[in-house]
Amino acid sequence: MGLTVEQCRQLSTDGYIALRQFMDDRFLEQLRQATEAQFLTEGDRAGAEFKQEQGCRRLANLVDKGEEFQSVVAEPRILDAVGQVLGSGFKLSSLNARSVNPQTDMTQPLHADMAAVADGDGFWVCNVIWMLDDLTPENGAPRIIPGSQRWGCLPQDRLSDLTAPHPDEMLVTGEAGDVAIMNAHAWHGGLPNRTDRPRTALHAFYCRRDKPQQQYQKRMLRSVVQEALSDELRWLLALDDPENDRISSEVAVRSGFMK
Repeated sequence: MGLTVEQCRQLSTDGYIALRQFMDDRFLEQLRQATEAQFLTEGDRAGAEFKQEQGCRRLANLVDKGEEFQSVVAEPRILDAVGQVLGSGFKLSSLNARSVNPQTDMTQPLHADMAAVADGDGFWVCNVIWMLDDLTPENGAPRIIPGSQRWGCLPQDRLSDLTAPHPDEMLVTGEAGDVAIMNAHAWHGGLPNRTDRPRTALHAFYCRRDKPQQQYQKRMLRSVVQEALSDELRWLLALDDPENDRISSEVAVRSGFMK
């Protein structure tokens, strides 16, 4: 079951689509429980493998932390949608969780993931939002500027205030169990959570195979986890790709994620 013609058109034109009721209740609950358990296990260190963020709880390197998370990144229907953005040659860049705390008056600046601008070979980053909670205007649903993935520049190149409302912005809303596919070159950012409940989502981030991974999977995953992965997952994570070793390790060293 691939995307419909209309979904392909919307993804190409606007830069995002939402797949309604993508997760069944059982899998949604499994992901919720696994995510909350990981937050409890990691405590104050949660997210430190990549980054921590004021007003949010974060997790990183989730492929290393459970088969449920491995299922997320390898879901065939999602990979088909990612291929609509990136073509057939892509890999997992990272799998993170981001949970905006209740009553957090924080607007995430408009940005493109990895500060990515499409190059001569086209788009090279795509983000998939797995909604573990409803995304609503009240709890900080992400905003996106439709069509901005084709503008060939970053928001800081044109805007003086990256947190101010944008006249063209749309909200990526949905119910728990929905999944949103986003061309991550499109300008986007999270909004304040003014409710009394956290707003949690998983972010599966993919990139073209000639680009560095946000989190260098081969270095971050424990050997026991790598050894148990299927050939398909090993390919998706670029674990046996010498070129990925070169470009991703260089970025990891510069960023301080690899000693």
